[in-house]
Amino acid sequence: MHNIYARFNGVSGLWSTCLIALAVAITLSSFVFTADPKGKVDLASLKVFHTKAKRYPYKQEELGFVKFNITADLRPLFNWNTKQLFVYLEAEYTNAQGVNNTVVVWDRIVRRKEDANIVQSPKNKYKLRELSRSFKNVSPAEFSLKYNVMPYVGVLTYGEAARTASFDMPEALDAVS
Repeated sequence: MHNIYARFNGVSGLWSTCLIALAVAITLSSFVFTADPKGKVDLASLKVFHTKAKRYPYKQEELGFVKFNITADLRPLFNWNTKQLFVYLEAEYTNAQGVNNTVVVWDRIVRRKEDANIVQSPKNKYKLRELSRSFKNVSPAEFSLKYNVMPYVGVLTYGEAARTASFDMPEALDAVS
């Protein structure tokens, strides 16, 4: 009848079709199980300091330092298809030239559902720095807590858990060593 190669080809074709159908079903089910987590971000302090640029020590630049309080329950985002969450705090503002800037100032990777209830008071992990080296004439900044759900199978989904009101950038203080 059929040799071993023809039988192997038929069985492997059936198995690969079944696995692809299972992966498509898992991907489509990710759209059914949607969650809308809520959180709160409070800005404790926002300070801007004059400092010397690292690459060009004869030039001055301004760095922003942020302290904030985060309270967010991201546990509803975890289901059987969630591998991990990438949570980050973003600052959005428009500079003096009219360019919209988005800067990530803090992030965290959450791998377990038990760790998805975030209550922290950290400071910024990354520098809040303007490319024009000065925060003068910058529009008020808004801070938002965003997340990225990374599934085992399927598409990445993005969302926003909290947003603050607009905050004016303060005047720069003396140099930081």
